[in-house]
Amino acid sequence: MADTADQPERVTGEEAERIKRDVLGIANRKKHHDRAFTALKSRAKKPGTQQRVYRYRFYPTPSQAEQLKKTFGACRWVYNEGLALRVGAWERHRVSVGYAESCRALTGWRQASETGWLREVSSTVLQQSLRHLDGAITRSFKQPAKYPQRKRKHRSRDSATYVRTGFQWVENPDLPGTGRVTLAKQSEPLDVRWSRPLPAGVVPVKLSVTRDRAGRYFISVLVEEQIEPLPAMFLSDGHEPKAVGIDLGLAALVTLDDGTKVGHPRLLRKYEKELARLQRGLHRKKKGSANRGRARERIGRLYALISDVRRDMLNQLTTRLVRENQVLVVEDLAIMNLLRQAPGTGRRRRTGLSRSIADAAWGELLRQLRYKCEWYGRTLVIVDRFFPSTRRCSDCYTKGPSLDLSERKWTCAECGAVHDRDVNAARNLREEGMRLYWLVASALPPGRMPPPVIKTTELAEVLLAA
Repeated sequence: MADTADQPERVTGEEAERIKRDVLGIANRKKHHDRAFTALKSRAKKPGTQQRVYRYRFYPTPSQAEQLKKTFGACRWVYNEGLALRVGAWERHRVSVGYAESCRALTGWRQASETGWLREVSSTVLQQSLRHLDGAITRSFKQPAKYPQRKRKHRSRDSATYVRTGFQWVENPDLPGTGRVTLAKQSEPLDVRWSRPLPAGVVPVKLSVTRDRAGRYFISVLVEEQIEPLPAMFLSDGHEPKAVGIDLGLAALVTLDDGTKVGHPRLLRKYEKELARLQRGLHRKKKGSANRGRARERIGRLYALISDVRRDMLNQLTTRLVRENQVLVVEDLAIMNLLRQAPGTGRRRRTGLSRSIADAAWGELLRQLRYKCEWYGRTLVIVDRFFPSTRRCSDCYTKGPSLDLSERKWTCAECGAVHDRDVNAARNLREEGMRLYWLVASALPPGRMPPPVIKTTELAEVLLAA
């Protein structure tokens, strides 16, 4: 263990306040002390409701596009400046700067003459950028996540978040669920294509405006609504819930325990020649030229096509699985570990495998299954990643030898059963998942439903809570 005796201690108290005021330029809080006390409004969601995001495309006018361009740039600049402020304060002065101090520094930046252009953007949007930074730093200490890095203009996504004080919502009485959305610092409402209505009478909690690399603008509307659970699915006897084991793979994207397989679309492989051609054209263009910008936009449009097709396919697949089954069983995959580059021999083969895993979007598939089970009253059982689902015989439960990825079928040495690798894994997952499901269900009081997510590594906590 490293010796921490020589490390300087954290500076607190009056000395920390002096450094923040005189060195870092963060104003004090005197003006807030004279204000009358007002109770904070609770931001917790209402009981029985779920937070849901509706995404729409909109077409801004030239003036709106110019103002949004300034907003995206200001949000990126404030994020980077807030990150530099917090990192510099700790590394040079051992002073901790939080979200409140960052907001007071933002006030100084907006009042300074050299950064007065920040006043052309809504202050609430810039405060949300600092809040995102604060959340990223907090997650880096609580979860195995990397410390946030500076945002780059051509690498980071253009986005801005508007809370309720940063936009105006007027619902259309003739078409409930649609209406006019006017953002702060803009005089005209957005031209939103309402592909489906919002819940009637619900006021959006916040909005997120994004621009993808293809130049398309989208608005994501967060609302709180009451989602009705789906009718429970049982087998023909009416007692045991209908369950399905789901094995994720590359030969087939999803394999079910009944032998059904959903093919891997392999979208990156389908468009890899076109992507390579466009990338070569991009590198031949002069940096900063209009031709380079157009080449980058063509690449962005192709990537947007790939993302749209993948997202639509995963949404249809996960919705169908959730509607047709009461219990869904999957394996806990260490996806980030699988995507790591392998040193030494076999690196090229491992790189191709990592590319195929990223193309399959396993993480997004599991994420959709998780929140849809929470919405619609289903149960997702996540089996431990060390469970030998592939190499265990689903007939006699004998554990066989390790299998190479190229071995798609194998024969059990004990009972002689011939197994398809993926189907056998899905059957083992279903059986193990139902064992965990009944273990939790039997510990619950009568009439209480199992939790929406049962994870092997958290089973002890679930049983204690029951």
